[in-house]
Amino acid sequence: MSTHVKRAYRYRFYPTDAQAAELSRTFGCVRKVYNMALAARTKAWARQERVNYNQTSAMLTAWKKTEELAYLNEVSSVPLQQTLRHLQTAFTHFFGKRAKYPRFKSRKKSRKSAEYTTSAFRFRDGKLTLAKMTEPLAIVWSRPLPGGAKPSTVTVSQDSAGRWFVSLLCEDPSVQPLPATGQAIGVDVGLDHLLTLSSGEKIANPRHERRDRTRLAKAQRNLARKARGDGANRRKARLKVAKMHARIADRRRDGLHKLTTRLVRENQTIVIEDLTVRNMVKNHRLARAISDAAWSEFRSMLEYKAQWYGREVIAVDRWFPSSRLCSACGTLQDRMPLNVRTWTCDCGTTHDRDVNAANNLLAAGLAVTVCGAGVRPQRSTPDGQSATKQKPSRREP
Repeated sequence: MSTHVKRAYRYRFYPTDAQAAELSRTFGCVRKVYNMALAARTKAWARQERVNYNQTSAMLTAWKKTEELAYLNEVSSVPLQQTLRHLQTAFTHFFGKRAKYPRFKSRKKSRKSAEYTTSAFRFRDGKLTLAKMTEPLAIVWSRPLPGGAKPSTVTVSQDSAGRWFVSLLCEDPSVQPLPATGQAIGVDVGLDHLLTLSSGEKIANPRHERRDRTRLAKAQRNLARKARGDGANRRKARLKVAKMHARIADRRRDGLHKLTTRLVRENQTIVIEDLTVRNMVKNHRLARAISDAAWSEFRSMLEYKAQWYGREVIAVDRWFPSSRLCSACGTLQDRMPLNVRTWTCDCGTTHDRDVNAANNLLAAGLAVTVCGAGVRPQRSTPDGQSATKQKPSRREP
């Protein structure tokens, strides 16, 4: 079975002063157009009217003809049109109740990026030249593109640490379903151990943020002492903090990529728990540790890689009492505090808390397959509940 997987290849590049100035102007214009279009649509929304992409595109044409916004003509028009399409997508998700109302972009906090389609860039002989530029970007090709690849879109961005990246979206024919295996595994996420598998294997939590916590705290205290404003010393201190955060995020992402790729390659079916991480981080005692574990990013990687390679990911309902259920006899314990890591059931079986939970998730996940529930049980079933819904008498700790 042939598949057509579109994959983004991200590379770092080092722009010249002229290219950096041009891209910075483009980022500013993209942000300006997005905010103006959002303001126009918000006012129309207050009047019980809806404004679509075509109407905002006509507004952009009118804005360019005014003296006040004539500088919008100095940058490529493609990124400006693309940001209007992104705004349309945001409103589509809002009306579909999949996201909150779109927010305005901030000059200091929002991600700096611009998207170019095929009419606004030239890619020849491994060299990428963007519109309004005479020289190609100095890209560090850390890995090759697929043979004969032709990028459909190019996204240029700059992170808070000042690093420049270019992302090329193209079809990757090398991504094909892997040979089927009969292996199924349950995965229980945690903090003491990042993952516990139903096979009994425990994968250590690398705690990337904790390794640099002392240095990061020192850099943040140094930033806090700097006078607020756009002073040079404050910019240097802020950049130092941003670089440390970027280093932590890079290490975390690299570890999760290696881990999820291994799970997808070795197993045909992977069962996980449908956790609401956004609610769990409201616990101020565990918020830092949960954020460092990056459970949401782990699930996201696992799902799209499983889709690429013909695997199946099943998410069991968050209310399923995996920790309190005996995987040997099925007895449900009344309560199971977090400090209990090993316990003995009335049937005489001694359980490791996390391994037992992984085994229960695997069994429940296979039952979900029989019932026909999907990857996202909270949203895919008609009543909003999973096929494995077993709400306990009191919420599991």
